[in-house]
Amino acid sequence: MKYIYTLLFILLYSTIIAQDTYLQCGKLLDTKAGKVLSEKTIIVSGNKITKIENGYITGKKGDTTIDLKNKTVLPGLIDMHVHLEGETNPKAYLQKYTDSEADIAFNSVAFASKTLLSGFTTVRDLGGSGVNISLKKAIENGRIEGPRVLTAGKILSTTGGHGDPTNGNKRSLIGDPGPKDGVVNSVEDAKKAVRQRYKNGADLIKITATGGVLSVAKSSSNPQFTIEEIKAICETAKDYGFHVAAHAHGDEGMQRAILGGVKTIEHGTLMSEKTMDMMKQYDTYLVPTITAGKEVTEKAAIDGYYPAIIVPKALEIGPKIQNTFKKAYDRGVGIAFGTDAGVFKHGQNGKEFGFMVEAGMPAMATLQSATITNAKILNMQDQIGQITPGYLADIVAVNDDPTQKISTMENVVFVMKDGKIYKN
Repeated sequence: MKYIYTLLFILLYSTIIAQDTYLQCGKLLDTKAGKVLSEKTIIVSGNKITKIENGYITGKKGDTTIDLKNKTVLPGLIDMHVHLEGETNPKAYLQKYTDSEADIAFNSVAFASKTLLSGFTTVRDLGGSGVNISLKKAIENGRIEGPRVLTAGKILSTTGGHGDPTNGNKRSLIGDPGPKDGVVNSVEDAKKAVRQRYKNGADLIKITATGGVLSVAKSSSNPQFTIEEIKAICETAKDYGFHVAAHAHGDEGMQRAILGGVKTIEHGTLMSEKTMDMMKQYDTYLVPTITAGKEVTEKAAIDGYYPAIIVPKALEIGPKIQNTFKKAYDRGVGIAFGTDAGVFKHGQNGKEFGFMVEAGMPAMATLQSATITNAKILNMQDQIGQITPGYLADIVAVNDDPTQKISTMENVVFVMKDGKIYKN
């Protein structure tokens, strides 16, 4: 009798853990082939896609069947440029002095949830206080809901450069931050800063190769690292399995970053044709962040929204980003989807697709940039970015066919990450 009970328990347990999810898809985006397929069923077991069947298949007793027959189903989206620790507001510069790490952490939980529910199942977080590393771990451990996060931790800047955490402080608070704080002023500093980020638990490196818009500093675009410093960062990063993203608006700083070995250029606003050709030569990708450019242009017109030193930079740089993207795409530069969410409200990342299409990139190509292209850059091309057997079950759905109506990407109605449904 004991053996019978044991056998029954094993059979019951096997039935429970073998439950599958069947997603009946009216349309299915094949990102690899660049095609929209019709009437397919995706079968998910655990956190993996196991099969894709023709027609609408219903699961057996105990399985879950979800009707998405009037939806278009896509791989989970990947945003290569977000800041999950914060979000634009007119008090943001004051909050630097009033918010504790706990405040930042609690806020980031809501931002992470909004990002996931908007269909972005994987993101690259490009800089914060270091709380972003704890956020990443909390999501991985299942304590909070959010996208899969690869984070740079604290970004790397130069003294007084875009990203120096003491910019705008009164003299008694300026101090002399160094590599641990993300401030680099030599080749040796560069190596130490990268190793410190590895120690802290980061996944990649972010540098500010030029001035920027939202820092309390004068220049929007001057080069801020020597090429020797950038090479030291990139070579050390490679030793630790990191790639390097470079914030850059100015052309000279971009060229140094490309020659130094970075993988992506963020924004790229004042990029010349020579720089575009260099990006093609060195297999460097542009992350456009058009939405952020439009946001800073709009907010700069609101009296008091930004500190006065920022307004002329926002009005100089913001309106140019979309047109630079168009020129770079037309010239054949590789495009990696990224938004700079946090500069605008989290959860609105999908607006970027419409701005890319508006500038001349075909809808399918924008969707591929947010899936297979970004998966390749993250070295996760055999795990995410496609709806293919053996891949992680990161799956989203929208109401309309985005190749015909790109605005549908602003309203994701179904979200599955790692086989778990977060929105239905």
